[in-house]
Amino acid sequence: MAKMSKIGRVMPAERRYGNHLPKIGIRPIIDGRRRGIREALEDRTMRMAKQAADLYSRHLRHPNGEAVECVIADSCIGGVAEAAACEEKFHNLGVGVSLSVTPCWCYGSETMDVDPWRPKAVWGINSTEYPGAVYLAAVLAAHAQKGLPAFGIYGRDVQDAADESIPGDVQEKLLRFARAGLAAAWMRGKAYLSIGSVSMGIAGSIVQESFFQDYLGMRNEYADMCEISRRIEEGIFDTDEYERAREWVKANCHEGRDNNPPEMQLSREKKDAVWDYVIKMTMIGRDLMVGNPKLAELGYGEEAMGHYALAAGFQGQRQWTDYLPNGDFMEAILNTSFDWNGIRQPFLMATENDSLNGACMLFGHLLTGTSQMFSDVRTFWSADAVERATGYRPQGRASGGFIHLINSGPTALDATGEQSDSDGNPVIKPFWEITSDEAEKCLKATLWRPAEQQYFRGGGFSSDFLSRGEMPVTMFRINLVKGLGPILQIAQGYTVELPAEVHQALDERTNPTWPTTWFVPELTGTGPFTDVYSVMSSWGANHGAISYGHIGPDLITLAAVLRIPVSTHNVDEKDIFRPAVWNAFGMDTEGADFRACANFGSLYG
Repeated sequence: MAKMSKIGRVMPAERRYGNHLPKIGIRPIIDGRRRGIREALEDRTMRMAKQAADLYSRHLRHPNGEAVECVIADSCIGGVAEAAACEEKFHNLGVGVSLSVTPCWCYGSETMDVDPWRPKAVWGINSTEYPGAVYLAAVLAAHAQKGLPAFGIYGRDVQDAADESIPGDVQEKLLRFARAGLAAAWMRGKAYLSIGSVSMGIAGSIVQESFFQDYLGMRNEYADMCEISRRIEEGIFDTDEYERAREWVKANCHEGRDNNPPEMQLSREKKDAVWDYVIKMTMIGRDLMVGNPKLAELGYGEEAMGHYALAAGFQGQRQWTDYLPNGDFMEAILNTSFDWNGIRQPFLMATENDSLNGACMLFGHLLTGTSQMFSDVRTFWSADAVERATGYRPQGRASGGFIHLINSGPTALDATGEQSDSDGNPVIKPFWEITSDEAEKCLKATLWRPAEQQYFRGGGFSSDFLSRGEMPVTMFRINLVKGLGPILQIAQGYTVELPAEVHQALDERTNPTWPTTWFVPELTGTGPFTDVYSVMSSWGANHGAISYGHIGPDLITLAAVLRIPVSTHNVDEKDIFRPAVWNAFGMDTEGADFRACANFGSLYG
């Protein structure tokens, strides 16, 4: 049988959306005065641009694993003619993000990037010999006056003229801006695919096209759930891949205990038929998102095209799950960083077609390259309640209580925590760093439990695992508020582990066939982060997306790029990086964020 160790190779980078990946454009800006001034600065200014490009090339990758490419203007930009020539080059080469750099004074409005949709930043050196900071202030004022928000990057400490290094605080801002800008550029022109419609009245699955189009620059695509059953019945899938997938599932996906009463349990024959069905669902769900050239070879040219979907959602409940196998296996495997084809970039699919949680999963993946968790924000357990229920009083991080994150569908198997860093700590890695042994450990830590028939009359198999503790994670959620628009909530924290018998006792009180993560947000002592209960109480919806790492600062920067205000967060003030013009909207940073986003409006609206 095919084992993970035999086919668990890292797949080559895929170009799922064509050959043009968004690039970072670097604009070396210079004092336009000739006869000695410009000539003395040419080499220094161009070296600064190349330094930034080298930093990005060394530290950034696209979510498909490819290195980020930088495009530098053909010449330094001293006036509008050279700015126009740079813009033509950027347009032709697919630049999605721009960084202007300078060590000196330049002509602000004559040299600035005026593309209204391109995220932009300006780096001016803090040096007494060259007044790069003067240009920085002047051009940021021009950006503000023209309604083109830009991020200002300026080092804390003065550098000597001979010091051409990039200070650490400047590197951090350069990278934070680039990660957010590239995430925005990746979304533009792609699609969110709804497979089905609204699930059980969940607000997030009432897809708001204006949000995707005006804020994310994305299309909305739709396919009825019956398209999956049509393709299964008519054999519109790669049968060779299906046989390979079937063998892989038999070898690597282990069934757990069936919790249904004996009279409701499916026969072995029916369970095997459900396995065959959900494997085909998984292949077809992926094909609906990104297409499959194999289908064209089989004579299905239209189906081979896909929907150009960067993310998708599957309604499932109830019209589908009342008589057909649920989407749990499809969602979990697609969101995971590996399958029968090897270790590869995840395919983001939201359960219950919660498009807002799907958008958050997309944010997290584009910023980190990692797979994402999708969970119900199910239960707050206080220390007193845990002690009453189990006799055990939580210790350490969990001593103030914790939140039970659990959902039947698309929590990726990466979230088991069976991947490790060099010190043996549990992590979730981008797919290009995952080893076949780590993928196999994730599979071994997961049981596939027969679906509870009362929930899912058509059967199915849900992933069942427990996330390892001490992983830094960030839970976040977009909500839509009438009259206000989209807002973002962020809660950084850690996974925690409980004694096995305590976990079992608490898990059995809800649905033990689903994957569990015990989560403790970091507390600040103020507002919603006064205690863990307040975080749970203030959460704006029943779902949350969870990403590995404390990515709150990057999420805040991305939200500012997209003009989505952040209503709740526990990010340190010193780590917040927004466009410079946000400072014009008042001294209370969160209120200023709301006012700035309202003033400038959605990025693409």
